[in-house]
Amino acid sequence: MTSTGPAAYSPLVIDHVKNPRNIGEMDHPDGVGRVGNPVCGDVMELYIRVKDRIITDASFKTFGCGAAIATSSMVTEMVKGKTVDEALEISNKAVAEALGGLPPVKMHCSLLAEEALKKAVENYYERRGEKPPFETAVKEHHH
Repeated sequence: MTSTGPAAYSPLVIDHVKNPRNIGEMDHPDGVGRVGNPVCGDVMELYIRVKDRIITDASFKTFGCGAAIATSSMVTEMVKGKTVDEALEISNKAVAEALGGLPPVKMHCSLLAEEALKKAVENYYERRGEKPPFETAVKEHHH
């Protein structure tokens, strides 16, 4: 991983790659989001634990590049303490900004993190037999 040039990673991205937060599968999660990008081969699984509609814990398993790991790690930090509905407001741009920016060629990794989070919240609602308060179809992103 380089820290110079057009594909440079911020020090925070490198830190999240070397020391990912909340890594690993969660036992008995309240919601699971699984997404993959067939173009780059990245696969992301995000797990959330929810109490009284507040996300109390989050973890992830990601098979992919450094940016995919960093964005997964950061999104699990960002959602803790938020309500499930507030979690839906977290955008890929917010994840990238929280990491000090991503190289343009790696922005699709932050989209995966956003989509995995939305799917985990959607799964939480499904497990409770409730309808999510949002459009369940993840929007198609054109790169």
